[in-house]
Amino acid sequence: MEITTEHSVIIAHTLTATKQTISVAESSTAGLISAALLGVPGASAYYGGGAIIYTMRARRKLLDLSKEQLNSQTPLTEDYVTLCAERIKARLKTTWGLAELGATGPAGTPYGHPPGIAVLALVGPVNLTTKIETGHGDRERNMDFFKTAAIKLLVEGLEKYQVSVKNLRK
Repeated sequence: MEITTEHSVIIAHTLTATKQTISVAESSTAGLISAALLGVPGASAYYGGGAIIYTMRARRKLLDLSKEQLNSQTPLTEDYVTLCAERIKARLKTTWGLAELGATGPAGTPYGHPPGIAVLALVGPVNLTTKIETGHGDRERNMDFFKTAAIKLLVEGLEKYQVSVKNLRK
């Protein structure tokens, strides 16, 4: 699925209609996820804020994580990215938190991960995680692919939430 403006409009409408908000912590996508969410007029009704957590210092300061907490994490794992999503959600007091950690390339990580790998987490009324691998080190393509995967994860979470709410009303 290619992410289009229509997807952002659907997300915006869904969040606004349900009076929900989202915050984003992203690393290798460098703001592309937030840009996709902010591209819709009226985004201030649902977008609580975002942070680029590209460096450990940024993660410490923006997510209020101690060095000990960060050092205890295994790089590029679903547990680690879930922690980031939980922290941005809590810090900005939003309904949903969406986080991304990845290696876009052209080189791999200092921890031995190849380029083209990312982990994503959505936390809130529905919790989802995913790990993706593109198999290449094209930085720009990977950044776009990771952004698209994050938006897909958000759409999936919102859809699951709406289904669960409909089932509760029956």
